[in-house]
Amino acid sequence: MSLETNAPPAPAPSDFIRELVTQHVAEKRYPKIHTRFPPEPNGYLHIGHAKSICLNFGIAHEFGGVCNLRMDDTNPTKEDIEYVESITTDVNWLIAGWADRCLGLTAAQLPFYASDYFDQLYDYAVALIRQGKAFVCDLSPADMETYRGAPDRPGKDSPFRNRTVEESLDLFTRMKNGEFPDGTRTLRAKIDMSSSNIWLRDPILYRIRHAEHHQTGAKWCLYPMYDFAHCLSDYIEGITHSICTLEFEVHRPLYDWILQNLALPRPLPHQYEFARLSLGYTVMSKRKLMQLVEEKLVTGWDDPRLPTISGLRRRGVTAEALRNFAYHIGITKYNGITDVAVLEHAVREDLNKRALRRLAVLKPIKLVITNFPEDQTEELDAVNNPEDEQAGKRKLPFSRELYIERDDFQEVPPPKFFRLKPGGEVRLKYAYIIKCDEVVKDANGHVIELRCTADLDSKTGGATAGRKVKGTIHWVSVAHAVDVEVRLYDRLFTVAEPDAEGDFKAHLNPHSLEIVTAKCEPSLNDAKPEARYQFERIGYFTLDKDARLSTNNPQLIFNRTITLKDTWAKVVQK
Repeated sequence: MSLETNAPPAPAPSDFIRELVTQHVAEKRYPKIHTRFPPEPNGYLHIGHAKSICLNFGIAHEFGGVCNLRMDDTNPTKEDIEYVESITTDVNWLIAGWADRCLGLTAAQLPFYASDYFDQLYDYAVALIRQGKAFVCDLSPADMETYRGAPDRPGKDSPFRNRTVEESLDLFTRMKNGEFPDGTRTLRAKIDMSSSNIWLRDPILYRIRHAEHHQTGAKWCLYPMYDFAHCLSDYIEGITHSICTLEFEVHRPLYDWILQNLALPRPLPHQYEFARLSLGYTVMSKRKLMQLVEEKLVTGWDDPRLPTISGLRRRGVTAEALRNFAYHIGITKYNGITDVAVLEHAVREDLNKRALRRLAVLKPIKLVITNFPEDQTEELDAVNNPEDEQAGKRKLPFSRELYIERDDFQEVPPPKFFRLKPGGEVRLKYAYIIKCDEVVKDANGHVIELRCTADLDSKTGGATAGRKVKGTIHWVSVAHAVDVEVRLYDRLFTVAEPDAEGDFKAHLNPHSLEIVTAKCEPSLNDAKPEARYQFERIGYFTLDKDARLSTNNPQLIFNRTITLKDTWAKVVQK
């Protein structure tokens, strides 16, 4: 997969991290700027990760540096190759508009793995033991928690803290060789049990896990903790700027302690923190997302209602839209909630420029033009995208019998209703002005057909085309209509902060998905998975992966990416 592009880059944003990098480049502090994006492969990436991806790869892109994608795979009981593959796919997709030069490896070689360094990490741990800066501890997890103390009171030393170097080395070797059960022994750093920073109170560096690893198999039963593996993986890879979210700020002293207490010859990486992205009307916790998936409240990790990158991609959000949003959302040191309308604006702005216009009727009612010949089909010119002249035009079949949206007709209309009503006129998009003459109902009084006459001189471009009416509606020819399954996705939750208190699932939106069979213009028979479409007057849509595109028995399924306008603004105001 090539990650090259000829498109000019968007103007680079400015923030405190980029200001630091600019200063370091001016000082020639490093031969090359080197960043990394290091997810743990225990779930799918979400839009919060997109912010970090765009920050880390973006800095490498802007400063002629390199960014590594690294799997921090140090916990085999929670990680899986499924997540590795999904993460790699998501990152490649998201950064596909940037040059290969910002990647630590080519796309075919991605990613790096912390597990590739397990032998080196083990040797570093041995070095700390030899220096008397780490010891093997026999405290149980419960006792260790008791000994740890609390933020308002110091901890106390483990009774095993003063083990000899020789005994700790022997036990650590035997831990590696699998002689002890899970949870019976750990390797701990020897720092300060009275430190005000709890993370410096003799933290665990290694724990026993008799579990198969997706990369190393059964080679290891002794696995490093994240804090130990992370800083040393950064060092091994030559990372200069280790950029993390704010919750790792309290971990930074431990990050520095480990690096500074080993004989590491070249310049050391430094950690910098920024505020993570929190987005309204969704949840970002991996645990909660997994709960939604496992309880089948959504259809999977790529459900278009989820904030996962794979879900957004399936919904029809383009990499460019997501990148523009994440790249320019702002990097600060202060946590806050980003209004989902900001994301939706970025998506609309992107799709308006690229989406091909098509006519589709989601809730059809039949309309008959009584003065149009029964056996006649007229081909009208329709613009594919008014924002892009190069998109050209297409032919649109027009006939006596049409489908229009049921909501575009009201028998007793409210004030300022400019769509179709008895005795009223509207223009049919790309076609004629029509007047409603008769309303046909079934035995139950339901409207089943509208009978109209057309001003046959009023066709767009015709003799009386300039005659003005206040409403324009869309339509599809009955004889040429294509039946299409349309999935109308909406926000997954009804409140901006569903996990603020109580059970977040109590705020699930019961109307987050509606499925209808739409009547569409025949050109959608040639729809492409990579294309984006605007169903005029309705919203933006894309083909779902479940669609069957075979010529013999096609089944078209479209996902609504987003409505044309923000329909939630009115709901919130009420």
